[in-house]
Amino acid sequence: MKVCIFLGSESDYPVVEGALEVLKEFDVEYVMEVTSAHRTPARTQRLIKEFEQQGAQIFIALAGKAAHLAGVVAAHTTRPVIGVPVGSSALSGMDALFSTVQMPKGVPVACMGIGKSGAANAALLAVQILSLQDASLQKKMRTAREKMAEQVELSSERLKKSL
Repeated sequence: MKVCIFLGSESDYPVVEGALEVLKEFDVEYVMEVTSAHRTPARTQRLIKEFEQQGAQIFIALAGKAAHLAGVVAAHTTRPVIGVPVGSSALSGMDALFSTVQMPKGVPVACMGIGKSGAANAALLAVQILSLQDASLQKKMRTAREKMAEQVELSSERLKKSL
């Protein structure tokens, strides 16, 4: 397993589904756990150490509201941590964004955008980081980008034809 994904709550699962699809598309092994920075801090710390020992190279943490999960993970590992704010509160995820992005010097967290796109981008960033040491992942990433560019061109042609 290369990527460890932590959800702050089971209700965050719909947000992470796209990220799981990305990791599967690139054949990147992952594990996923629900754990809370506030409700289960000892469990969170134990899981970080266990997954490091099992080979986790990157952590992705999704959380809403106070969203301290990514920061707590970063405090207990020197491996890259990617935070994904979840829009699960009356503040539409802005509280989670601020909690994730405002880390003190020395405890970095890469912060993605709020919600599903942020989760998918977290998985893509994890793939890019892993591809630094894996030529086959680099090739898959280049191919995916080329396909994405082709889809944009096809969309443009379809739109022009419909006018």
